Amino acid sequence: MKIYTKKGDAGTTGLFGGSRVPKDDVRVECMGDLDEANSTLGLLRVKLGPEHEWQPNLHKIQKDLMDMMSHLARPSDTKKVNSNPLPTEGAQECEAWIDALEGAMTSPSDYFLLPGGNEISALCHVVRTQMRRGERRLVSLMATDAVHPAIPAYINRLSDLFFTLSRAEMDKAGVAEEKWQLFLYKRFGSAPAPAVPAAPAEPTAE
Repeated sequence: MKIYTKKGDAGTTGLFGGSRVPKDDVRVECMGDLDEANSTLGLLRVKLGPEHEWQPNLHKIQKDLMDMMSHLARPSDTKKVNSNPLPTEGAQECEAWIDALEGAMTSPSDYFLLPGGNEISALCHVVRTQMRRGERRLVSLMATDAVHPAIPAYINRLSDLFFTLSRAEMDKAGVAEEKWQLFLYKRFGSAPAPAVPAAPAEPTAE
């Protein structure tokens, strides 16, 4: 079987179950953004090296993303059953890892940070922002068709996880964080703050 089919030359692609949609359909855009994040995650794993302690968890996340994309490729009215597993515990697994990482670091997550630090930390931020873009497209898809609630919860938590991984890498490497502002709940929960431009939605937990 050849890798090319020529079926997409006119600008359409096939979904799970056999229906075809334009390649800029919101469902395809969502899967494409998550695929891009997964590819960057693959680069991160290469940079880490095969013996790094994060590898088992990151490997599972990559497989979970593939499974979730397969479920997103299936419109809810499709009769064909998707036999790929759905990672229903993904959000909780991310939370457990985030809590463990936070507990091992020398400082809490109180600030919006300038992405960077070192190469691994910067790559974690790239994955984080790509996950956020995938999440935005996922919300657009959810306005048009039903999506299992485990998927948006997992994707949301993954962006929080990669923010935390970026900090964990810098903490372990002894690289100082470049802080921008306290998280909003930290600023307004303690004392009134002067007027500032609205902070971006990420990477705070939502």
